[in-house]
Amino acid sequence: MDAQDLAQLADKEFEQILTSNIHPPTRDARTWAAITHPDNLPRARKILTHVHERTASVLRRRKTEREEFRIECFARGEAGKREWFATRAEFESLRRRTANFHQRVQRAISELGQEQRNVNRAQSLNSGQQSRETLRELAVAVQRHQAVHARNGGSAEPADHELWRHLDRLTVPTGPGQDPTTLRTMLSIYWTDMHPVADDPEYRTRAEHIIHSAPAAAHCCVPQARRVHDREDRAT
Repeated sequence: MDAQDLAQLADKEFEQILTSNIHPPTRDARTWAAITHPDNLPRARKILTHVHERTASVLRRRKTEREEFRIECFARGEAGKREWFATRAEFESLRRRTANFHQRVQRAISELGQEQRNVNRAQSLNSGQQSRETLRELAVAVQRHQAVHARNGGSAEPADHELWRHLDRLTVPTGPGQDPTTLRTMLSIYWTDMHPVADDPEYRTRAEHIIHSAPAAAHCCVPQARRVHDREDRAT
């Protein structure tokens, strides 16, 4: 049974398959893979938690009933005591089986919890990679925008200069030490544009001139950025 087939089952059938596979030595690997599939994992944890609560309730109820039965038997004298002791072995056997099942359910819940944490980490990593790729695309677009100005010549607007400065202000963590690296450095080393607007050295020289000739005054509506040298945040 694959994950899609399992997802189509009603809760009662899902529970039967789930509880039949909670013990690692006897579980079916393919079925367990379907149970721990990200699409089925939350449902499996919810159902197994309910099973755990039910077995805990059964254990408590049987203990209470057994104690009430003992009091009743002992109140009837020797005949009652013999009846109580005669049923003791059967009760203990049933209690042990239920307790063992309860413990297996508890361990399976912990196992499913670990699987969920693994899924969460993988999703978080994937989300981080997507965000990094989006930032790369944005940085490439800004770099191309600057290259177009360098190619066409003329003076750029203050807003253009402010936009280009973000390539030197914003950083991303890189390397084992997660050192902050500017977007411009990332573009030069890691995020090389496969389709640069201008490869001519004259254009690159003009682009550098545009950067260094930019007005020093700050402008409003600047997105939050992190400075490279003093790590000081700019307010939005």
